[in-house]
Amino acid sequence: MFLTIPTIMTWTRIVAIPLIVGIFYLPDTMVTMPAKNLTATVMFVLFAATDWLDGFLARKLNQTSSFGAFLDPVADKFLVCASLLVLVHLNRADVFVGLIIIGREIAISALREWMAQIGASKSVAVHMIGKLKTVGQMVAIPFLLYDGVLFGVIHTRQWGQWLIWVAAVLTVWSMGYYLKKAVPEIRARVK
Repeated sequence: MFLTIPTIMTWTRIVAIPLIVGIFYLPDTMVTMPAKNLTATVMFVLFAATDWLDGFLARKLNQTSSFGAFLDPVADKFLVCASLLVLVHLNRADVFVGLIIIGREIAISALREWMAQIGASKSVAVHMIGKLKTVGQMVAIPFLLYDGVLFGVIHTRQWGQWLIWVAAVLTVWSMGYYLKKAVPEIRARVK
């Protein structure tokens, strides 16, 4: 099912990437930085929300597919990684946070692919730690994209930087969890 409503929604997250990145390359004479920040934040939040919505609709409309199951996490990873690279470029996120989060995504994706090839994908199935990591990222990134004061009280850069470091710690923790679950399968195959 290549073109179902849920899959089209997943594709929108991939299409959103150049839009979110591109907004910061518009000349400041054309769009002010606060307007760029607000636009990128709104776009990120809207497109990130499609992650929940496409899964809900796929189940509700009985339009789940192996292609959709493959594309959904890829779209999420692209959206997060592209946004992190923009934030590092804008000096709103530490380069080490970007390396930790992007490196983990590559490593765990490769591990999951290999475990699927050897028939042991259940040992690296999504766990609550991974979900918490994702929530941390999905809250921190819009805070850092916005880079302002909300409601006259919340300094989003400070909160975003704290939350992205929490997400980075959860990233390492979840990677350790998945590697620990995979080691027995790896040892059994290597012998």
